[in-house]
Amino acid sequence: MSYNFNVEKTTADLIQWVKDYFDTTASPDTKAVIGISGGKDSSVAAAVCVKALGKDRVVGILMPKGEQPDIDCSQLLVNTLGIQYYTINIGSTIDAFTKEFESHMPMNSQAVINTPPRIRMTTLYAAAACLNGRVVNTCNLSEDWVGYSTKHGDAAGDFSPLSMLTVTEILQIGDYLGLPESLVHKVPIDGLCGKTDEENLGFTYAELDTYIHGLTDLSDKPELKEKIDRMHRNNLHKLQLMPKFEFEL
Repeated sequence: MSYNFNVEKTTADLIQWVKDYFDTTASPDTKAVIGISGGKDSSVAAAVCVKALGKDRVVGILMPKGEQPDIDCSQLLVNTLGIQYYTINIGSTIDAFTKEFESHMPMNSQAVINTPPRIRMTTLYAAAACLNGRVVNTCNLSEDWVGYSTKHGDAAGDFSPLSMLTVTEILQIGDYLGLPESLVHKVPIDGLCGKTDEENLGFTYAELDTYIHGLTDLSDKPELKEKIDRMHRNNLHKLQLMPKFEFEL
């Protein structure tokens, strides 16, 4: 990006924001409970929480779906940060739910994709209830902008440290915090079809991030501009409060 992103100041402000959130809304022993995937977002969010609260107040939850080929990345992160963690395998839960559901109706591709993230979020909130915790939302601005998240799944949480930062900026923060390069720059994949996030989206995060910040208008790529704008419009419901009927006496 061509603009001047002050990674040192942003990181310091981010850490202070998390500290202030817990100081003003939680008890001194309240923990940050975070799902650990071993990718850039959970790595940076967890590291920021450790800086803000101390490692004893951050708990990682590893949630493999049966056998997870990259579980070693999640293990590397919790070991690097020195935080307490639990591994809760959700594979059998997903299988049991799918079997019961399909005894009534077939699950389409959207249901198949969105069910595991929602079960993971259920797991995180169960852990938070047991540990006196607040669930960390790990979504970023780039993915939120085009709706690349699951409503009531990874889009949920109690506080969101990264949701106003693009992927490009989060990568810089991860490097600044000294996290392992293999985690910060791990190529994100959806874990289902074997494609990378950028392959699924049809554009790069660099293209998206410069467009979000107004550094390019994509006038030379009108089809890409229309695709991003359409995805943004169609997925705003994931970012806005639930519409409600306003009753007046």
